Amino acid sequence: MLILPILPNVPLWVDNPSMHLPDGFLSLPISLFCWLVTIALLIVAIQRTKIELGERQVPLMGIMAALIFAAQMINFPVAGGTSGHLLGGVLASVVLGPWAGMVVMATVIGVQGLLFQDGGLLVMGANILNMGLLSSLVGYGLYRTVLGQSRAVQIAVIGGAAWLSVMTGALATALQLWLSGTSPLTIVIPAMLGIHAFIGIGEAFITVAAITFIRQTRPDLLETGATTAQGGRGWMVGGLAVTALVLILSPWASADPDGLERVAEDWHFLARGISAPYQIFPDYTLPFLGETAFSTVMAGTVGAIVVAIVVMLMARLLQKLTKAPTVFNP
Repeated sequence: MLILPILPNVPLWVDNPSMHLPDGFLSLPISLFCWLVTIALLIVAIQRTKIELGERQVPLMGIMAALIFAAQMINFPVAGGTSGHLLGGVLASVVLGPWAGMVVMATVIGVQGLLFQDGGLLVMGANILNMGLLSSLVGYGLYRTVLGQSRAVQIAVIGGAAWLSVMTGALATALQLWLSGTSPLTIVIPAMLGIHAFIGIGEAFITVAAITFIRQTRPDLLETGATTAQGGRGWMVGGLAVTALVLILSPWASADPDGLERVAEDWHFLARGISAPYQIFPDYTLPFLGETAFSTVMAGTVGAIVVAIVVMLMARLLQKLTKAPTVFNP
Protein backbone atom coordinates (compact mmCIF):
# COMPACT_ATOMS: atom_id res chain seq x y z
CA MET A 1 0.00 0.00 0.00
CA LEU A 2 1.26 3.44 -0.84
CA ILE A 3 1.34 6.05 1.90
CA LEU A 4 2.04 9.54 0.62
CA PRO A 5 3.68 12.09 2.88
CA ILE A 6 1.36 14.82 4.13
CA LEU A 7 2.57 18.05 2.55
CA PRO A 8 1.43 21.56 3.49
CA ASN A 9 -1.88 22.47 1.83
CA VAL A 10 -1.98 19.15 -0.02
CA PRO A 11 -4.82 16.78 0.94
CA LEU A 12 -3.90 13.19 1.63
CA TRP A 13 -4.64 10.65 -1.08
CA VAL A 14 -6.31 8.03 1.03
CA ASP A 15 -5.38 4.89 -0.92
CA ASN A 16 -3.94 3.73 -4.20
CA PRO A 17 -6.12 1.17 -5.99
CA SER A 18 -6.63 1.95 -9.66
CA MET A 19 -9.31 4.42 -10.76
CA HIS A 20 -10.82 5.03 -7.30
CA LEU A 21 -11.68 8.71 -7.58
CA PRO A 22 -11.35 10.79 -4.40
CA ASP A 23 -13.76 13.59 -3.63
CA GLY A 24 -12.60 16.82 -5.21
CA PHE A 25 -11.68 15.37 -8.58
CA LEU A 26 -15.20 15.65 -10.02
CA SER A 27 -17.58 18.58 -9.95
CA LEU A 28 -20.86 18.34 -8.06
CA PRO A 29 -23.06 18.15 -11.22
CA ILE A 30 -20.95 15.36 -12.71
CA SER A 31 -20.91 13.46 -9.41
CA LEU A 32 -24.69 13.69 -9.10
CA PHE A 33 -25.20 12.68 -12.73
CA CYS A 34 -23.03 9.59 -12.18
CA TRP A 35 -25.09 8.73 -9.10
CA LEU A 36 -28.31 8.93 -11.15
CA VAL A 37 -26.93 6.63 -13.86
CA THR A 38 -25.55 4.22 -11.26
CA ILE A 39 -28.82 4.04 -9.32
CA ALA A 40 -30.80 3.45 -12.52
CA LEU A 41 -28.51 0.62 -13.61
CA LEU A 42 -28.52 -0.95 -10.14
CA ILE A 43 -32.32 -0.92 -10.02
CA VAL A 44 -32.38 -2.87 -13.27
CA ALA A 45 -29.61 -5.19 -12.05
CA ILE A 46 -31.40 -5.93 -8.77
CA GLN A 47 -34.71 -6.61 -10.53
CA ARG A 48 -33.06 -8.96 -13.03
CA THR A 49 -31.04 -10.68 -10.31
CA LYS A 50 -34.24 -11.26 -8.34
CA ILE A 51 -35.77 -13.05 -11.33
CA GLU A 52 -32.70 -15.14 -12.23
CA LEU A 53 -31.35 -15.87 -8.74
CA GLY A 54 -31.02 -19.56 -7.84
CA GLU A 55 -30.27 -21.25 -4.54
CA ARG A 56 -26.72 -22.18 -5.55
CA GLN A 57 -25.94 -18.65 -6.67
CA VAL A 58 -26.27 -17.08 -3.22
CA PRO A 59 -23.08 -18.50 -1.62
CA LEU A 60 -21.23 -18.17 -4.92
CA MET A 61 -22.07 -14.46 -5.02
CA GLY A 62 -20.69 -14.07 -1.50
CA ILE A 63 -17.47 -15.91 -2.28
CA MET A 64 -17.00 -13.98 -5.52
CA ALA A 65 -17.48 -10.69 -3.68
CA ALA A 66 -14.90 -11.65 -1.03
CA LEU A 67 -12.42 -12.83 -3.67
CA ILE A 68 -12.71 -9.68 -5.78
CA PHE A 69 -12.40 -7.48 -2.69
CA ALA A 70 -9.22 -9.31 -1.68
CA ALA A 71 -7.81 -9.27 -5.22
CA GLN A 72 -8.32 -5.52 -5.51
CA MET A 73 -5.97 -5.04 -2.55
CA ILE A 74 -3.02 -6.39 -4.56
CA ASN A 75 -1.46 -3.88 -6.90
CA PHE A 76 0.85 -5.31 -9.57
CA PRO A 77 3.63 -3.23 -11.21
CA VAL A 78 3.29 -2.11 -14.81
CA ALA A 79 5.36 0.13 -17.08
CA GLY A 80 6.87 3.39 -15.92
CA GLY A 81 6.76 2.86 -12.16
CA THR A 82 2.97 2.58 -12.15
CA SER A 83 0.79 -0.13 -10.64
CA GLY A 84 -2.66 -1.55 -11.24
CA HIS A 85 -4.97 -4.17 -9.82
CA LEU A 86 -7.81 -6.42 -10.84
CA LEU A 87 -11.19 -4.77 -11.33
CA GLY A 88 -13.00 -8.09 -11.59
CA GLY A 89 -16.13 -7.01 -13.45
CA VAL A 90 -15.64 -9.49 -16.27
CA LEU A 91 -14.79 -12.30 -13.87
CA ALA A 92 -17.92 -11.63 -11.82
CA SER A 93 -20.23 -11.33 -14.83
CA VAL A 94 -18.93 -14.46 -16.57
CA VAL A 95 -19.36 -16.58 -13.43
CA LEU A 96 -22.55 -15.02 -12.07
CA GLY A 97 -24.15 -13.40 -15.08
CA PRO A 98 -24.09 -9.65 -15.79
CA TRP A 99 -26.81 -8.57 -13.36
CA ALA A 100 -25.64 -10.46 -10.29
CA GLY A 101 -22.10 -9.48 -11.24
CA MET A 102 -23.08 -5.81 -11.18
CA VAL A 103 -24.64 -6.21 -7.73
CA VAL A 104 -21.45 -7.86 -6.43
CA MET A 105 -19.19 -5.18 -7.92
CA ALA A 106 -21.32 -2.34 -6.53
CA THR A 107 -21.17 -3.91 -3.07
CA VAL A 108 -17.40 -4.34 -3.17
CA ILE A 109 -16.78 -0.74 -4.25
CA GLY A 110 -19.36 0.58 -1.78
CA VAL A 111 -17.71 -1.21 1.15
CA GLN A 112 -14.30 0.02 0.02
CA GLY A 113 -15.52 3.60 0.14
CA LEU A 114 -17.56 3.40 3.34
CA LEU A 115 -15.27 1.31 5.55
CA PHE A 116 -11.83 1.83 4.05
CA GLN A 117 -12.15 5.38 2.69
CA ASP A 118 -11.03 4.02 -0.67
CA GLY A 119 -12.50 6.62 -2.99
CA GLY A 120 -14.70 9.55 -2.05
CA LEU A 121 -18.28 9.42 -0.82
CA LEU A 122 -19.68 12.02 -3.20
CA VAL A 123 -17.98 10.39 -6.18
CA MET A 124 -18.85 6.84 -5.12
CA GLY A 125 -21.52 6.72 -7.81
CA ALA A 126 -18.84 7.42 -10.41
CA ASN A 127 -16.50 4.79 -8.94
CA ILE A 128 -19.24 2.15 -8.95
CA LEU A 129 -20.20 3.10 -12.50
CA ASN A 130 -16.65 3.19 -13.89
CA MET A 131 -15.15 0.14 -12.20
CA GLY A 132 -18.16 -2.05 -11.50
CA LEU A 133 -21.12 -1.53 -13.78
CA LEU A 134 -19.46 -0.58 -17.05
CA SER A 135 -16.83 -3.30 -16.68
CA SER A 136 -19.54 -5.93 -16.13
CA LEU A 137 -21.72 -4.74 -19.01
CA VAL A 138 -18.93 -4.35 -21.55
CA GLY A 139 -17.20 -7.55 -20.55
CA TYR A 140 -20.28 -9.76 -20.57
CA GLY A 141 -21.54 -8.14 -23.74
CA LEU A 142 -18.44 -9.40 -25.57
CA TYR A 143 -18.48 -12.79 -23.86
CA ARG A 144 -22.13 -13.33 -24.82
CA THR A 145 -21.25 -13.13 -28.52
CA VAL A 146 -19.13 -16.31 -28.29
CA LEU A 147 -21.20 -18.45 -25.89
CA GLY A 148 -21.70 -21.10 -28.58
CA GLN A 149 -18.08 -21.14 -29.67
CA SER A 150 -15.21 -23.38 -28.58
CA ARG A 151 -13.59 -22.95 -25.18
CA ALA A 152 -10.44 -21.56 -26.78
CA VAL A 153 -12.42 -18.84 -28.53
CA GLN A 154 -14.32 -18.06 -25.34
CA ILE A 155 -11.12 -17.76 -23.30
CA ALA A 156 -9.56 -15.47 -25.92
CA VAL A 157 -12.62 -13.23 -25.95
CA ILE A 158 -12.75 -13.18 -22.14
CA GLY A 159 -9.17 -11.89 -22.11
CA GLY A 160 -10.03 -9.21 -24.64
CA ALA A 161 -13.17 -8.30 -22.73
CA ALA A 162 -11.19 -7.95 -19.49
CA TRP A 163 -8.71 -5.62 -21.19
CA LEU A 164 -11.52 -3.60 -22.77
CA SER A 165 -13.33 -3.31 -19.43
CA VAL A 166 -10.30 -1.54 -17.95
CA MET A 167 -10.06 0.77 -20.94
CA THR A 168 -13.78 1.54 -20.73
CA GLY A 169 -13.48 2.47 -17.06
CA ALA A 170 -10.42 4.59 -17.79
CA LEU A 171 -12.18 6.39 -20.63
CA ALA A 172 -15.25 7.08 -18.49
CA THR A 173 -13.04 8.43 -15.71
CA ALA A 174 -11.15 10.63 -18.15
CA LEU A 175 -14.35 12.08 -19.58
CA GLN A 176 -15.67 12.81 -16.09
CA LEU A 177 -12.43 14.57 -15.17
CA TRP A 178 -12.65 16.66 -18.33
CA LEU A 179 -16.30 17.56 -17.86
CA SER A 180 -15.50 18.55 -14.26
CA GLY A 181 -12.78 20.94 -15.46
CA THR A 182 -10.10 18.94 -13.68
CA SER A 183 -7.93 18.25 -16.74
CA PRO A 184 -8.07 19.14 -20.45
CA LEU A 185 -9.54 16.49 -22.74
CA THR A 186 -6.45 16.36 -24.96
CA ILE A 187 -4.31 15.54 -21.94
CA VAL A 188 -6.41 13.32 -19.71
CA ILE A 189 -7.69 10.85 -22.33
CA PRO A 190 -4.28 9.91 -23.81
CA ALA A 191 -2.76 9.81 -20.33
CA MET A 192 -5.46 7.61 -18.80
CA LEU A 193 -5.78 5.26 -21.77
CA GLY A 194 -2.01 5.00 -22.22
CA ILE A 195 -1.38 3.84 -18.66
CA HIS A 196 -4.47 1.64 -18.39
CA ALA A 197 -3.65 -0.15 -21.63
CA PHE A 198 -0.84 -1.82 -19.66
CA ILE A 199 -2.99 -2.33 -16.56
CA GLY A 200 -5.59 -3.99 -18.76
CA ILE A 201 -3.05 -6.64 -19.76
CA GLY A 202 -2.76 -7.64 -16.11
CA GLU A 203 -6.55 -7.67 -15.81
CA ALA A 204 -6.79 -9.94 -18.85
CA PHE A 205 -4.13 -12.35 -17.57
CA ILE A 206 -5.70 -12.69 -14.10
CA THR A 207 -9.23 -13.05 -15.46
CA VAL A 208 -8.23 -15.70 -18.00
CA ALA A 209 -6.26 -17.60 -15.35
CA ALA A 210 -9.23 -17.55 -12.96
CA ILE A 211 -11.77 -18.64 -15.60
CA THR A 212 -9.43 -21.38 -16.85
CA PHE A 213 -9.03 -22.68 -13.31
CA ILE A 214 -12.80 -22.72 -12.80
CA ARG A 215 -13.31 -24.53 -16.11
CA GLN A 216 -10.85 -27.22 -15.07
CA THR A 217 -12.17 -27.71 -11.54
CA ARG A 218 -15.88 -26.85 -11.67
CA PRO A 219 -16.97 -26.33 -15.29
CA ASP A 220 -20.63 -26.69 -14.25
CA LEU A 221 -20.41 -23.26 -12.58
CA LEU A 222 -19.92 -21.78 -16.04
CA GLU A 223 -21.59 -24.17 -18.46
CA THR A 224 -24.86 -24.83 -16.65
CA GLY A 225 -24.93 -21.53 -14.85
CA ALA A 226 -24.33 -20.95 -11.19
CA THR A 227 -28.05 -21.20 -10.51
CA THR A 228 -28.15 -24.93 -11.25
CA ALA A 229 -24.62 -26.05 -10.41
CA GLN A 230 -24.60 -29.34 -8.54
CA GLY A 231 -22.15 -31.07 -6.26
CA GLY A 232 -20.75 -30.65 -2.79
CA ARG A 233 -19.37 -27.64 -1.03
CA GLY A 234 -15.83 -28.22 -2.24
CA TRP A 235 -15.96 -25.19 -4.53
CA MET A 236 -16.91 -23.04 -1.55
CA VAL A 237 -13.94 -24.29 0.46
CA GLY A 238 -11.69 -23.74 -2.56
CA GLY A 239 -12.97 -20.22 -3.08
CA LEU A 240 -12.44 -19.34 0.55
CA ALA A 241 -8.93 -20.83 0.46
CA VAL A 242 -7.99 -18.74 -2.59
CA THR A 243 -9.42 -15.62 -0.94
CA ALA A 244 -7.40 -16.31 2.21
CA LEU A 245 -4.23 -16.78 0.16
CA VAL A 246 -4.78 -13.50 -1.67
CA LEU A 247 -5.34 -11.69 1.64
CA ILE A 248 -2.10 -13.12 3.03
CA LEU A 249 -0.23 -11.80 -0.01
CA SER A 250 -1.87 -8.35 0.12
CA PRO A 251 0.77 -6.60 2.30
CA TRP A 252 3.34 -7.21 -0.41
CA ALA A 253 1.41 -5.38 -3.13
CA SER A 254 3.30 -2.92 -5.33
CA ALA A 255 3.80 0.48 -3.72
CA ASP A 256 3.98 2.27 -7.08
CA PRO A 257 1.26 4.87 -7.78
CA ASP A 258 -1.80 3.49 -9.54
CA GLY A 259 -2.88 4.63 -12.99
CA LEU A 260 -5.14 7.49 -11.92
CA GLU A 261 -2.74 8.69 -9.25
CA ARG A 262 0.14 8.67 -11.75
CA VAL A 263 -1.88 10.79 -14.18
CA ALA A 264 -2.91 13.15 -11.36
CA GLU A 265 0.72 13.54 -10.28
CA ASP A 266 2.07 14.04 -13.79
CA TRP A 267 -0.61 16.59 -14.75
CA HIS A 268 -0.74 18.40 -11.42
CA PHE A 269 -4.27 17.84 -10.16
CA LEU A 270 -3.48 15.43 -7.33
CA ALA A 271 -3.88 18.28 -4.81
CA ARG A 272 -7.58 18.54 -5.70
CA GLY A 273 -8.24 15.29 -3.86
CA ILE A 274 -10.05 15.67 -0.53
CA SER A 275 -9.55 13.28 2.36
CA ALA A 276 -12.55 11.43 3.77
CA PRO A 277 -14.32 13.18 6.67
CA TYR A 278 -13.77 10.10 8.85
CA GLN A 279 -11.50 7.06 9.06
CA ILE A 280 -12.46 3.52 10.05
CA PHE A 281 -9.82 1.28 8.45
CA PRO A 282 -7.45 3.84 6.89
CA ASP A 283 -5.19 2.55 4.11
CA TYR A 284 -6.50 -0.99 4.71
CA THR A 285 -5.13 -1.29 8.25
CA LEU A 286 -6.63 -1.76 11.70
CA PRO A 287 -5.72 1.39 13.68
CA PHE A 288 -4.96 -0.49 16.91
CA LEU A 289 -2.49 -2.77 15.07
CA GLY A 290 -0.65 0.01 13.24
CA GLU A 291 0.67 -0.10 9.69
CA THR A 292 1.95 -3.67 9.71
CA ALA A 293 1.54 -6.64 7.38
CA PHE A 294 -0.64 -8.40 9.95
CA SER A 295 -2.81 -5.31 10.24
CA THR A 296 -3.33 -5.21 6.48
CA VAL A 297 -4.25 -8.90 6.35
CA MET A 298 -6.71 -8.55 9.22
CA ALA A 299 -8.30 -5.40 7.75
CA GLY A 300 -8.66 -7.16 4.42
CA THR A 301 -10.21 -10.15 6.14
CA VAL A 302 -12.77 -7.89 7.80
CA GLY A 303 -13.58 -6.30 4.45
CA ALA A 304 -13.90 -9.64 2.67
CA ILE A 305 -16.24 -10.95 5.36
CA VAL A 306 -18.35 -7.79 5.26
CA VAL A 307 -18.81 -7.80 1.48
CA ALA A 308 -19.63 -11.52 1.50
CA ILE A 309 -22.24 -11.11 4.24
CA VAL A 310 -23.81 -8.03 2.64
CA VAL A 311 -24.06 -9.72 -0.76
CA MET A 312 -25.54 -12.94 0.65
CA LEU A 313 -28.04 -11.09 2.85
CA MET A 314 -29.11 -9.04 -0.15
CA ALA A 315 -29.45 -12.18 -2.26
CA ARG A 316 -31.52 -13.94 0.43
CA LEU A 317 -33.78 -10.91 0.67
CA LEU A 318 -34.29 -10.92 -3.09
CA GLN A 319 -35.15 -14.63 -2.92
CA LYS A 320 -37.78 -13.99 -0.25
CA LEU A 321 -39.27 -11.14 -2.25
CA THR A 322 -39.46 -13.39 -5.31
CA LYS A 323 -41.16 -16.22 -3.42
CA ALA A 324 -43.55 -13.98 -1.50
CA PRO A 325 -47.16 -14.60 -2.63
CA THR A 326 -48.92 -11.79 -4.39
CA VAL A 327 -51.91 -10.49 -2.44
CA PHE A 328 -54.92 -9.71 -4.62
CA ASN A 329 -57.15 -6.93 -3.39
CA PRO A 330 -60.40 -6.81 -5.39
